[in-house]
Amino acid sequence: MSVSTGQETLNPAGDPSSLRRRLSSAGSKSSFPAAEVLTDDSSVETSSDADTRDRSVREAEVEKKGEEGSAESGRSDRRKEEAGVPPRPTYRASAPAHRRIKESPLSSDAIFKQSHAGLFNLCIVVLIAVNSRLIIENLMKYGLLIRAGYWFSSKSFRDWPLLMCCLSLSAFPLCAFLVEKLAWRKLISEPLVILLHIIITTSEILYPIFVILRCDSAVLFGLALMLCASVVWLKLVSYAHSNCDLRTLSNSVDKVDVPSNCMDLDSSQGVSFGNLVYFMVAPTLCYQPSYPRCASIRKGVVIRQLVKSIIFTGVMGFIIEQYINPIVQNSQHPLKGNFLYAIERVLKLSVPNLYVWLCMFYCFFHLWLNILAELLRFGDREFYKDWWNAQTIDQYWRMWNMPVYKWMIRHIYFPCLRKGISKEVAILISFFVSAVFHELCIAVPCHIFKLWAFIGMMFQIPLAILTRYLQSKFTNSMVGNMVFWFFFCILGQPMCVLLYYHDVMNRKVMTD
Repeated sequence: MSVSTGQETLNPAGDPSSLRRRLSSAGSKSSFPAAEVLTDDSSVETSSDADTRDRSVREAEVEKKGEEGSAESGRSDRRKEEAGVPPRPTYRASAPAHRRIKESPLSSDAIFKQSHAGLFNLCIVVLIAVNSRLIIENLMKYGLLIRAGYWFSSKSFRDWPLLMCCLSLSAFPLCAFLVEKLAWRKLISEPLVILLHIIITTSEILYPIFVILRCDSAVLFGLALMLCASVVWLKLVSYAHSNCDLRTLSNSVDKVDVPSNCMDLDSSQGVSFGNLVYFMVAPTLCYQPSYPRCASIRKGVVIRQLVKSIIFTGVMGFIIEQYINPIVQNSQHPLKGNFLYAIERVLKLSVPNLYVWLCMFYCFFHLWLNILAELLRFGDREFYKDWWNAQTIDQYWRMWNMPVYKWMIRHIYFPCLRKGISKEVAILISFFVSAVFHELCIAVPCHIFKLWAFIGMMFQIPLAILTRYLQSKFTNSMVGNMVFWFFFCILGQPMCVLLYYHDVMNRKVMTD
């Protein structure tokens, strides 16, 4: 009996040589190069390795042919649809549904290979929905609390001494310029130059402190004046320190010893009043005679940034008046009374405080500094890095405020190392200077010296050690980043807000 195969018929009773010829011809046309071709009726492959290899090759070939067949079938179906012929389903019931080893998309081996854009969109939708409900609930409970008198009123004219003090701060850079002019002309000695710069910088920071403490000014205007005074002080220190270093390098006998990363000494001889004016208004704290400049000013970018700054400033004002003020007014001192109640107030305040802090960062470090850079054609616009991915506290402080970080390593950290001070002590000194200015910028406008801001800044050192230990122990970037967000934004900042608010309120009660 013969068995039909579609194109040829195999007859066991026929000529054995013709059978061998047909099998040999079929083997030569096959795409299985590893398969053995039968050349004799009794020749049978018995090797297990060869059988395994044959099965693997056949399975791969079947899968490949199946995929090619599916693609060809899809193209044929599309052609038939275009011709008006309904497609014929080709996926048979016996077709293999499982062809390869695959991991689940959320498994540990495949989770970072997938796109999570949909989940990110879901988080945005949920965030909008939750905050919309909170806004409606807040409006139903308190009504619209925004009032212009909270920010500007007739009482604001009492703060005119602060405005005059802010405008008169420009006299101190002028004095520093005159000192440097005399120093470059070698009319005064170097020790006298250092002494004069110390007097100028000290007077510059004490002058606004005296004015704020003598005047019963609003906290907001006092804070703005202290921030301006701190920026001017940092610029004056950089101006004096950089010029002193330039004179040292220019007066050195062996110019070969000058480091390659220093600026061109021939182009930095002397001081220019125009360079000083540009430096005082530029979005940087580190002085140098010349900066990288852009070719032109993009007016469209400036207008867009200004519109965004107005919008986000309004958002900050809305959150402060509508959320933060009612929460802190209905709270108790966090270090007094019920501990659980204090924790509840801190956690409730953490979300709106985080929103205000993020808006403040975006408005100042991105919008305002980029507006200044665009108007002045200032080229280096790395005012921040991706601090939101910080895995440790010290990494955050190196990335979130690049102008201050560059000033710290240029004028405090590396000078300490060159003096033979250890790295740990240099870091401690840097944090101490930062803590002092944080305390001045908050305590002076509030007329309260409880050292909350100073303690909070110095507490960053053990937090940095803790987050660095957790990062090395768990070897997972998410652990350190979550600890940073919790301690810095969820717990630390709301606690400082409550502490200063109640201290200010208690001071007003005692004064009245």
